[in-house]
Amino acid sequence: MSRTPEFLLDEYDYELPEELIAQEPIEPRDAARLMVVRRATRTIEHRIFRELPDLLDPGDLLVVNDSRVLPARLFGQRTTGGKVEILLVQPLEGTTTWLALARPARKLRPGEDVTIVPREGVDERPATARIVERRAGGQVVVALDPLIAERLERYGHVPLPPYIRRPLRDPERYQTVYAAHPGSVAAPTAGLHFTERLLAELRERGIEIAPLTLHVGIGTFKPIEVEDVRLHTMHAEWYRVPARTVEAIVRTKRAGHRVVAVGTTAARTLESIAEAVERGATGELTGWTDLYIYPGYRWRVVDALITNFHLPRSTLILLVASFAGRDLILEAYREAVRERYRFYSFGDAMLIL
Repeated sequence: MSRTPEFLLDEYDYELPEELIAQEPIEPRDAARLMVVRRATRTIEHRIFRELPDLLDPGDLLVVNDSRVLPARLFGQRTTGGKVEILLVQPLEGTTTWLALARPARKLRPGEDVTIVPREGVDERPATARIVERRAGGQVVVALDPLIAERLERYGHVPLPPYIRRPLRDPERYQTVYAAHPGSVAAPTAGLHFTERLLAELRERGIEIAPLTLHVGIGTFKPIEVEDVRLHTMHAEWYRVPARTVEAIVRTKRAGHRVVAVGTTAARTLESIAEAVERGATGELTGWTDLYIYPGYRWRVVDALITNFHLPRSTLILLVASFAGRDLILEAYREAVRERYRFYSFGDAMLIL
């Protein structure tokens, strides 16, 4: 393969002062800053997220990911007394057997029982998680006591990203206001900026809002470990696009209006159903997607994108670079640093038109 700059991982790095990594969400949600990047004119402007209705047109369709974050982080103790942390990432059999990330995984043995403690202040007895199998990369297969599986919210904690070091006072602030279907191990964070009031204002302006579900899985934790970004592989994640959302997308495209993806998860799902949209599908669409979007990808469904500011050298910054162009995105990120935007999950937002 050629060493074209747009395919080299080092070309997607940038300098970020640590103090710009947002440690807590802004209040209210829609008070976040919004950088508007216009691809046609290659211009950048600075707005507030609550001004979004002024930036979209009647007839546009806003597509949101309504997946809800599971309280998937469990804390426990080995029989030796050592502490264990388990992050559930994907159910394998029903609700009791899971693929998980564990720390310290190298010390755990198949057949070992880990005692899981309930959340502080919760009246539940400790229960067990049995290590069934140990896999590479810190992964294990665990069998949960049915009590944990049935009452996960009483044992589990919201799995905040590792760069957020302050405890979250209200776990609901790591959920979107429209979160409905539990299944993700990380929030679709572009949607954290919406309030019920803002959604109502968008509808009043004639902007339709339609949901889909993509459960964010273990792939969100997997770094790119190859120099040539084309050699990276994505984990598959499950999605569901309701029939009314499919029909709204088809209708919007045919009318010449814009499909606006809220977040990279919504964008990947929409592009995963591109063939069905282009043939005018009408029913519900479900499946698994391992679609990997990087520069050179031809976008077929998404016309505009709302997203947060992403980690350097990540699949997410590659996706937005594919949508807006590497040079424009890197300039936008440099501008965000100069203007002291807040970065990552609880940070500010970008609208790419």
